[in-house]
Amino acid sequence: MSTRRVLNGRYVVGEVIGWGGMAKVHLGRDLCSGHSVAIKVLRQDLAHNPLFHPRFRREAQALAGLHHPAIVSVHDTGFEELDDGSATGTRAPFIVLEYVAGRSLQDLLTGGSPALRESIRYLVGILSALEHSHAAGIVHRDIKPANVMITPADAVKVVDFGIAHAHGDPAATVTQHHAFLGTPSYVSPEQVRGEAADPRSDLYSAGCVLYELLTGRPPFVGDDPVSVAYQHVHEEPDRVSLHRSGLTPALDVVLKKALAKDRKDRFRTAQAFSEALQFTTHAIVHDDTNHHAHCA
Repeated sequence: MSTRRVLNGRYVVGEVIGWGGMAKVHLGRDLCSGHSVAIKVLRQDLAHNPLFHPRFRREAQALAGLHHPAIVSVHDTGFEELDDGSATGTRAPFIVLEYVAGRSLQDLLTGGSPALRESIRYLVGILSALEHSHAAGIVHRDIKPANVMITPADAVKVVDFGIAHAHGDPAATVTQHHAFLGTPSYVSPEQVRGEAADPRSDLYSAGCVLYELLTGRPPFVGDDPVSVAYQHVHEEPDRVSLHRSGLTPALDVVLKKALAKDRKDRFRTAQAFSEALQFTTHAIVHDDTNHHAHCA
C-alpha cells in the first residue's frame, strides 16, 4: 500500500492536473479546511539546481499581494524534503494555490472562437486582473490563453505569475541563453529585443489573446519561435475584420493600438484598453440589434 503524500502536515497531494516546463500541478486537499487546493511543485530533476528556486519565490511573493476575483490566490508555500539518496538531501519548493475548476481559455479555443460578447467579456476579465496587478507594481509577462482559466460559472481567473516581476526590476529582461521570456505567439516586441517588460507589455500580450479570440489564431504564426518573434518586431498582423464576418473596422482600430510595435503608442493602462474595447463592442451590438429589427 502506497504512503499518502502530505506536505506541511496539511496538504494531501493527489493526481497531476497540469504541468509546464518547470513544475507539476497536483489536485490536493487541505486537511484543515477540507477544501480542494492546487499544489504546484518544482520538478524533482530541477529541484537540485538552486537557480530554479527564485521563480517559485517570485510567484508566491507576487500572488501574496494580489487580492482580486480574476486572479488566482495563494494559500501557502513550503518545501518538500526529497529522499534522493544525497548526503544533504534536496528541498523542492511548492506553492499551495486556490483550486480553479473549469478549463483554460486555450482548451476553450480548441472548440472554435467564442461568440463576440463572450470574447470581449473574457478579455475584459483579463484586463481587470492586469489593472489590479499593475496597480500593485506587478507585471505578469506571460499572458496567454493557457494562463487564463474559465470557471464553471464562466468567470475569468488569471494564473501562473511564475515569471512575474515588479515593474522596474532589472531582472525583468531576457532569460539565460538569449531566450526571451513569455510565449512566442503572445510576447511583446520589447521582450523579444531583450528589453525590460512593463505594464504595456502585458497589454500587448492581451491584445494577442483578443486577436485569437476573434479570429481563432494568434496575430502571428510561423514554423518556429524565431520566425514568430521576428514578426512581432517587424510585421503587422492582418485586420481581424478580414477573418470573421460581423467584426467591424472599429475592432481593427482597438487592436492596432493594443498591438503597436512601440509601447508608447499602445494603451497606457489596462482600464483604457478595456474601456475602448467595451465602447466599440457596445456600438457593434447596438448596430447589429437595430439591423435585425429593421429586417424583421
